[in-house]
Amino acid sequence: MDHFSDEWRQKRLQELADRVGGKAALGRLLGYKDGAFVRQMIAGERPITEKTIKAVHEKTGLSGWFSTAISTVIPSHEDDDSQGVKINQFETGGSMGRGVLLRDQPGVIKSWTVSDSWLHQNVHRITSPRNLCIVTGFGPSMQPLFNPGDPLLVDRGITRVDVDAVYFFRIGEEGFIKQVQRLYHGEDLVLRAKSYNSMYDPFDIPQTGAFEVFGRVVKVWRGEEF
Repeated sequence: MDHFSDEWRQKRLQELADRVGGKAALGRLLGYKDGAFVRQMIAGERPITEKTIKAVHEKTGLSGWFSTAISTVIPSHEDDDSQGVKINQFETGGSMGRGVLLRDQPGVIKSWTVSDSWLHQNVHRITSPRNLCIVTGFGPSMQPLFNPGDPLLVDRGITRVDVDAVYFFRIGEEGFIKQVQRLYHGEDLVLRAKSYNSMYDPFDIPQTGAFEVFGRVVKVWRGEEF
């Protein structure tokens, strides 16, 4: 298939939508109101212009997405230890000025350096590798999904609750990691935070200025002692 044909571009746009969480998520990432334009472009009802291609490359960090195969967009350097991607911890204060309190956090994981191939094979459906950060698990409310001290990867490119998933967010000055469920009461949308530990009750999130989504949790590791 010609890498510059309309069919190729439609295929690559669909692959990218799958990678970042769907057509609506990709639409918002590219600056559209919703996923309608993306759906139309994938269906061939609207052309995928050079302007759109440039926006994809700039806003996802995946340069060459429409001209190369996916295996070459994030190259592999398995034999070269000098290559890699550094993923830093989420800063809860200081220069970011958030002042977020994470209760019962037993220390932090400050950073990881991973190979490009590890990232490509183990972390999927993200907005961009550069949007990833590490949050060290805190509190027992999400056990057995993860334990305090376990590493979590969070995609900071997702700052709205558009699908039911596990999110990292704050209410006031306190940070939470919870499964968030979208519920409708009539025409009103309610966001309900739920824990994996059955000892913790769900609660509805106040959708005010005190509520902020830092990102969606895309990968967790659960530690076990032997």
